[in-house]
Amino acid sequence: MHVLPELDALEKAFPVELVVIGIHSAKFPNEREAENIRQAILRHGLAHPVVNDDQFLIWRSYAVRAWPTLVLIDPQGYIVTTLAGEGHGNHLRHMIATLIQEHRKKGTLKEDPVHFHRDQMPETTLAFPGKVLADGDSSRLFIADTGHHRILISGLSGKIFEVAGTGRMGATDGSFEQAAFRSPQGLALAGNSLYVADTENHLIRRLDLDTRTAETIAGTGRQGSVIRGRGPAPQMSLNSPWDLCHVDGRLYIAMAGCHQIWVMDLATAELALYAGTGKEQIIDGPRLEGALAQPSGLSTDGQALYIADSEISAIRTIDLYGAERLRTLVGQGLFIFGDQDGIGEEVRLQHPLGISCAGGRVYVADTYNHKIKVLYPTMRAVKALFGTGQAGQRDGQHAEFSEPGGLSVVEDRIYIADTNNHRVRVADLSSAQVTTLALFMGER
Repeated sequence: MHVLPELDALEKAFPVELVVIGIHSAKFPNEREAENIRQAILRHGLAHPVVNDDQFLIWRSYAVRAWPTLVLIDPQGYIVTTLAGEGHGNHLRHMIATLIQEHRKKGTLKEDPVHFHRDQMPETTLAFPGKVLADGDSSRLFIADTGHHRILISGLSGKIFEVAGTGRMGATDGSFEQAAFRSPQGLALAGNSLYVADTENHLIRRLDLDTRTAETIAGTGRQGSVIRGRGPAPQMSLNSPWDLCHVDGRLYIAMAGCHQIWVMDLATAELALYAGTGKEQIIDGPRLEGALAQPSGLSTDGQALYIADSEISAIRTIDLYGAERLRTLVGQGLFIFGDQDGIGEEVRLQHPLGISCAGGRVYVADTYNHKIKVLYPTMRAVKALFGTGQAGQRDGQHAEFSEPGGLSVVEDRIYIADTNNHRVRVADLSSAQVTTLALFMGER
């Protein structure tokens, strides 16, 4: 995700001289399915073609060892450089400009534009919704309409009465009609304030629900890196904030891009490291010494913080008022995943993104398994509740989902951001039935 803006800038800078081809060598089985890749291309707005290297043939041919890796090839077919990791945009721009000059002189540069067919985003009310937040006290549902770059506020029955965001990518503060976001994800509610993880802008935004305005409260708009200490929130560069959780005036931030949890004191507007060294790994221990891997979901029961630690297919927890140690409830490591119910080390998940606490239980959106599961924290036991394991959009007792990314529990109902189906689904814990929430515009 961090490389895509760099590639987009290069494609725009060299529209006829440069051809970008994505090679998708997937770690998770779900990511090898062609339809899921097509959905990801739409979600991220890719203009270039993507090859599904599901057998790792191209990966091995180019001796790749890391995600992501960039290979620059000249017009005569020779590899000029191979770069692993991110942040190489400016270096590549210089190299490409130099190559263009050289090969124009040699007459080996072909400058005819290359055209590719590109699917269009679906015309649906939602586009790839990432997270939802249901509030029983006010009977409101907050939806991160990620693909449309906006936030919807509806009743629990589906009537939409507020839209924050123009629907176009941007980072503009102001009224709900003026505000702009870029692929927002996590949401947290505190009084009349809705906090938004504006993921691809690397910002935290606050929506004042009374005045209908949006303001930036954390981040510079530039992608940051690992932090060790603390500082004023507006001066700290964030790194793909993916989810939020509010507890006692503190806003916890799942900083997926640098494998850490940060915390913001809302009274002082100070940001600080809360957990994780920045190393992408599964290491338990004191929260500042532990390691996470793309934490993407947060929730709390008031006593502990629960984390969907996606890249290690794990659920982690930190006691907020005790020893504050990072512990793994289920999950084994970066390359250990699957779909298995059970207790403790028996459990296998596949890239969970969403988590929600209710009634002493932790509900999990097991995203790449297309399932909703429940975790009993004291026993470390996990059981599948909804979903067949196959991607689909069927309602009823044998419901199907497609990469659900977020969920929120109110009483006996789970509201689910069914991301690739562009829908919000509602799972009834009493009847074991799943329905699709019919969203429609109206007045509150």
